[in-house]
Amino acid sequence: MTVPPGGEEADESWAVGDRDQEQLPFTALLEDSVEDLYENAPCGYLSTLMDGRIAKVNRTLLQWLGYRREELVGHKQFSDLLTIGGKLYHETHFSPLLRMQGEVSGVALELKAADGSRLPALVTSTVKKDGDGEPLLIRTTILDAHDRRAYERELLRARREADHERDRLQRLATTLQRTLIPPALEPVPGLEVAARYHFASADEVGGDFYDLFPLAPGRWGFFMGDVRGKGANAAVVTSLARYTLRAAAVSDPVPAAVLANLNTALNREFQEDEPRFCTVIFGLLTSEGEETGFHVVLAGGGHPPAVLLRADGSADHVPTPGGQLLGVVPDAHFTTATLELRPGDTLLLYTDGLTEARTPDLGGRYGDEALLDFARSLAPVPASGAVAALTDLLGSFGEGLDDDTALLAMGVPREHRDGEETGAGPR
Repeated sequence: MTVPPGGEEADESWAVGDRDQEQLPFTALLEDSVEDLYENAPCGYLSTLMDGRIAKVNRTLLQWLGYRREELVGHKQFSDLLTIGGKLYHETHFSPLLRMQGEVSGVALELKAADGSRLPALVTSTVKKDGDGEPLLIRTTILDAHDRRAYERELLRARREADHERDRLQRLATTLQRTLIPPALEPVPGLEVAARYHFASADEVGGDFYDLFPLAPGRWGFFMGDVRGKGANAAVVTSLARYTLRAAAVSDPVPAAVLANLNTALNREFQEDEPRFCTVIFGLLTSEGEETGFHVVLAGGGHPPAVLLRADGSADHVPTPGGQLLGVVPDAHFTTATLELRPGDTLLLYTDGLTEARTPDLGGRYGDEALLDFARSLAPVPASGAVAALTDLLGSFGEGLDDDTALLAMGVPREHRDGEETGAGPR
């Protein structure tokens, strides 16, 4: 091994010297002149006098715009480099604000290149002042905003596409929902009927459904149901339920038997899939004469109980307790109730979106008892009045209503006396 002059004591200093030699190229990179940093900065720089005339401009900006230095310095103003819209904004907003505040930061403007093309840019200007606070010149930094503009355009395009897709899905959901509920209910002589479907969301297809249809002279079937979940899967079950209930009622118009038929169809159709179940209340209306009213038989399968608003001003649930959900077990049990619907009486069916709505006034869900109290405050009331009042109630829940709600009311009008109908509205 070669020993450096001076022996081993000089070895360490010699090694340090070698490292210094290796650092020389890197050190040279860090010693760029201020002028070079200004001229070749990754952004445009220019300085203007207070009247706007360009006094200095760096090479980067000249290359971006395609100008020679002598074409700009002392001959043009900064506003001359802007598009018509940019010049107008500069004169009416940018320049006055700069003089008032001393700095304007990150303003989006477009610059005109020598060949007529445009350069989207973010512009920041600062007023340099002397020791007495008098403005001397304006220093401006210009950032190329091509990438930002492209990003904003892509973001806008994506947003428009998303809005278009959302609108398309909303139209599809609305159209599909309308196919699952009747556009109009069959008129029943001697009976006033009113219905309402309240959407909690325009983006999803709900699972609530209802119908009223003739079975034979003087006899009609009606039902209301609520399918578990939302969307396409719920729509499939809703469609199956509606048509099965109608068909079963024609072949065997016994309410409990109608529900049993639907239960069998649901268990058979979806036995290998995720369980698809629903709640249903089915009723049979039999006319007893327009002056007498209707005999009603109800069968409940896990659905909220109907409410009967009497002509005497009382209101109570029609008990159908214990009825099981449809589509869960093959041998589900359903409960039956009978009632007489007399002049001045109104029968109300609803889905649980109403009673499960959140309400700050009650500190939780609205609930069956609150609904019953509300019904008692209305009775006696015709079907249209009951649905109108409940529709207003649904609207009062605001964001607390997070599930669709269906309403179906059937009332026997009171006898007419002296051209007026008594008991036709809330007390």
